[in-house]
Amino acid sequence: MKRNFRQTIVLAGFGLLLCLHAQCQAPAATSAAPATTTDAVFENLNYKYPVKKLKLANGTTIAYTDQGKGPETLIFIHGLGSYLPAWDKNIGELSRNYRTIALDLPGYGKSSKENVQVGMAAYAQAVLALMDELKIKQAVLVGHSMGGQIAITAALQAPERVKKLVLAAPAGLETFTEPQKQLFKATVTPESVQKTPDEKAVANIKVNFYQMPADAQFMIDDRLKMAQSADFGNYSKAVAASVAAMVDEPVYDKLPQLQAPTLIVFGEQDALIPNKYLNPNLTTQAVANTGKEKIKNSQVVLLPQAGHFVQYEQADAFNKAVREFLN
Repeated sequence: MKRNFRQTIVLAGFGLLLCLHAQCQAPAATSAAPATTTDAVFENLNYKYPVKKLKLANGTTIAYTDQGKGPETLIFIHGLGSYLPAWDKNIGELSRNYRTIALDLPGYGKSSKENVQVGMAAYAQAVLALMDELKIKQAVLVGHSMGGQIAITAALQAPERVKKLVLAAPAGLETFTEPQKQLFKATVTPESVQKTPDEKAVANIKVNFYQMPADAQFMIDDRLKMAQSADFGNYSKAVAASVAAMVDEPVYDKLPQLQAPTLIVFGEQDALIPNKYLNPNLTTQAVANTGKEKIKNSQVVLLPQAGHFVQYEQADAFNKAVREFLN
């Protein structure tokens, strides 16, 4: 019973999309130069849009898609355990009027996985480095869940590079005590991710939705394929290190420093933020309002009949809110 309870606590913490099983060893990020080998399982995942790759100065290879043209460039940053196809329903619509770039973070999808730098600051630097390589001086950062915390971190690191922020069910607006942080890190380890039973992995994906749509089945199919990969161990390290980074590199106290106009979007039925077990008296509306109160020039949109994966489950409404915000 204790193991299942701890699993649920973490699951409700950061929207852990593709894994969970409980062990008790804290992960650590690594900083060695990544290997250049590619894994057939991850490489053969079916992405809707053409994938491009480039190598950053630190040797990390970043996979990304680049669609559309327009007066603004939108850079989509996925959440914990996820990958760039999480934005499929947003890229197609928004690329009609904007340049849309979605990337696989290091450790995820078709990007480098071995010995990559994992962390909120490191991931923010990867996004900014990608912008440098593509000669993009300024962009709108669109982040989901952990990707929202990364987007905030990038805006704090380089405010002149971030024109606006769109935060979809972002991590970073909810606070945790030190014992709670240690619980997160002790529960999600590389070993626990690797040992997640298939049925638990499926359940972990479904909980991200209010009512999981049929066209999201590919997320389950891909997660089960990933577990068969020789690179799944490196992916598992990235997931565990990402959890540690989210709690070890908080942004809550720095939110008033943000300069970029910000749109905060949550699904009204988000089951993962706030944490229903550690913060039982907190509501999604309250978390969203915290962001609005602390971030200057920000606005909040709550979408009905949507869970944590708000940008996918209510894509039309989400895309409309983004358009109105950018205009």
